[in-house]
Amino acid sequence: MVLRHQPRAPEPPRGAALDPAIFAADDPRAIADALKRSAEANPATRVSPLRSAMAMLTFHINRAGTDLPPSRREVLEAAKAELRRAFGRGDQTDG
Repeated sequence: MVLRHQPRAPEPPRGAALDPAIFAADDPRAIADALKRSAEANPATRVSPLRSAMAMLTFHINRAGTDLPPSRREVLEAAKAELRRAFGRGDQTDG
């Protein structure tokens, strides 16, 4: 019997009860607030709530790939900036 690697789609970071529809919101602050609440409510995380929330958002952006319209990408990138502000890290950038 030959075992073959079965590639699986990556699973999203395990946030605490995050409604997937939040990523469809048009308000970056609403997205950031929902992600912040989810990250802070998750006791199982081993990283800071900021990193957890940013990972959920980045996962969604990367998962959409080139199918993500530029207007949605702008809203989600603005949500990253709102997340940084919400956690008191407004002066930092990606990278």
